[in-house]
Amino acid sequence: MNSNERYKKTAIVAVDIQNDFCPGGSLAVTDGDAVVAPTNALFARFPIQFLSRDWHPAETVHFAEWGGKWPPHCVAGTPGADFHAGLKPTKAIVVTKGTKNSDDGYSAFEGLVQEMADTPFGEYLRLRGVERIVVTGLATDYCVEATAIDGIKQGFEVILALDACRAVNVQPGDGDRAVVEMVNAGVVVKNTAEILAELAA
Repeated sequence: MNSNERYKKTAIVAVDIQNDFCPGGSLAVTDGDAVVAPTNALFARFPIQFLSRDWHPAETVHFAEWGGKWPPHCVAGTPGADFHAGLKPTKAIVVTKGTKNSDDGYSAFEGLVQEMADTPFGEYLRLRGVERIVVTGLATDYCVEATAIDGIKQGFEVILALDACRAVNVQPGDGDRAVVEMVNAGVVVKNTAEILAELAA
C-alpha cells in the first residue's frame, strides 16, 4: 500500500483549538493560535476531519474552585468554548468531551460523537474505517498527549504533527517531556510539511 492509499484511511484530529486556550482566553496557551495555520493545511488535504472540544459544566472538579488545578475555561455554551474563528475545516465532525462534573476529560477518546447518537470516538473511527490519526492542537502536555496515547491504546497508528501543537508548560519542559512520553508509547512525531510531502509521494 502506497502513502496515498494509507492516507485514505487517515483522519486529522484537531484537539481543543478553542478560544479559551488561545491568546486572550481564560487558560491561554502561549502562541496557542499558532496551531491554526498548520492545522488548516492538514484540513485542506484530509477528507476525514474531527474537532474535539472541551465542553465543561460551570461546576466541575476540573476547576480549582471545586478541587481541580485549572481556572474556569471552555464552559459549555460560552464564547470561550467556541472554536478559534480562524480554523477552516471543510467538513469536520465535532467530538465533545469533559461534559461531566466528575472528571477532567483530557482525551478525545473520552468524548462522544453526538451526530451519531453519542457514539464513543474510538468506535466511530472504526466504523469509518480509520486506521491512522494525525493529531494537532492544544495542549501538547495535556489533551494532545492524552488523545495521542489513547489512540495507540485503542489500536490506531498515531502521528503527532509537532508544529501544529503548543504546550501549557506549567513546569518548564512539560511539553518536551510529553513528546518523549508519546514517542515511548508508539506515537510517530513529524511536522506538517513532512506529512503533506508523504501525500504527494
